[in-house]
Amino acid sequence: MSGRSSTIELDLPRLTRAYKDGSLAPSTVVEAIFDVIAQRGDDGVWISLVGRDAALSRARELEALNALEQGGLPLWGVPFSVKDCIDVAGLPTTSACPDYSYVPAESSPSVERLLAAGAILIGKTNMDQFATGVVGVRSPYGVAQNPFNADYIPGGSSSGAAVSVAEGLVSFALGTDTGGSGRVPAAFNNVVGLKPTRGLISRVGTVSACRSIETISVFALTVTDAQAAFDVIRAHDRRDPFSRAVALQPSGHFPSRFRFGVPAARQLDFFGDVEAAKQFDGAVRRLERLGGTRVEVDFTPFLEINDMLFRGPWLAERYGALKEFLEQRADSVLPVTREILLGGARISGADVFAGQQRLNTLKRGVDDLWHDIDVFIVPTTGTIYKISELEADPVNLNTRIGRYTTFANLADLSALAVPNGFLPNGLPQGVSLLGPAFADNKIASLADRLHRDGGLPLGARAVRHLAESQYPETQTELVT
Repeated sequence: MSGRSSTIELDLPRLTRAYKDGSLAPSTVVEAIFDVIAQRGDDGVWISLVGRDAALSRARELEALNALEQGGLPLWGVPFSVKDCIDVAGLPTTSACPDYSYVPAESSPSVERLLAAGAILIGKTNMDQFATGVVGVRSPYGVAQNPFNADYIPGGSSSGAAVSVAEGLVSFALGTDTGGSGRVPAAFNNVVGLKPTRGLISRVGTVSACRSIETISVFALTVTDAQAAFDVIRAHDRRDPFSRAVALQPSGHFPSRFRFGVPAARQLDFFGDVEAAKQFDGAVRRLERLGGTRVEVDFTPFLEINDMLFRGPWLAERYGALKEFLEQRADSVLPVTREILLGGARISGADVFAGQQRLNTLKRGVDDLWHDIDVFIVPTTGTIYKISELEADPVNLNTRIGRYTTFANLADLSALAVPNGFLPNGLPQGVSLLGPAFADNKIASLADRLHRDGGLPLGARAVRHLAESQYPETQTELVT
């Protein structure tokens, strides 16, 4: 684990307690974070920072509020980061392409809501260019170093977001997820990745990858921390044509007895990584211990859906979102990214409509699964690769990494990735729990139990979950 992390613990219960007892103030936290960022130097995590002085000014403004005003700010003094395809007023949005850069006048609604809730923005994080890939190495701004072994990929496309959380530089981070970008980096950095049902968070003020299916996601050290941020940013937005004004299933404890789906054994592929297979088997057995009954699921429909995103009709949407820029500035795009995006130009309208019809048929079968299971568990990834291995075979290995994530948004599922343990070489592995659309709160309850049951450190830190009895009753106890 990295030795260049802050000594301040930023999971929300510990931060809440430190603010309440006066041992910390927001300005102290900001100073510590920027000290560590300076010590770390060029670590590939950040594309731009708000600056120490601006962040300190924000912290002192929050400290000047009276207690009554503070009580209405559920994320008072909580530091966060934002993936650099999400707009922040006054900071450049690059989507990891310098020639694409622009400076927005307004922030994304998610950023605005977090700031209104009292959170403190630290900066914008590195990513796979134009959110194309789940590897975290396709950026002219370098590679965000995997905290557990810098020779290995950090996962993408929300690489810097996940590393910023794992290394204790922020409490939570906004990423995005089209085919796994909010979950793969969670697995490779031992953090939680919350991929909500698409349409629950406004996509106004973001650089599109596949606007019809993508979503903003949240990285955090724990499920409850991720939920705290999600609760703030979740809102219907009439400006977003894909926003959905639907109430979530209520939160609460997952049933003590439940059925969970697992891909059929013959369809589980860990690409030769025997230890990763053992880790996943351990998660399945822990779910059984927690009251679950295993149900084998045919994974074939999910694999077919996978092919539609990066090799099928939805590649045309990805190309269409950047068509004008690609026509004018193709040389500004990294070769592997350019090759993938230009593949969308070869997809016809007939292909798109045929794909939509086939997807609807496959989704009908996926929907039927929920009559037989309450939740679906998959490895977040089958294995992890070194940066050198990825550079030698960038497209094929990217496809392998997305085997258990790519289908989720196309199939309209909610998903939550949680840490699941460490391989003998010290690298983390994760699992993802999936449910139908709008089951976000329901699966979060079980995901939290599974994560706690693992007894793992939080991110690249040495600390573990606080006992539930040590949690504040509500996050507003930060300031009351």
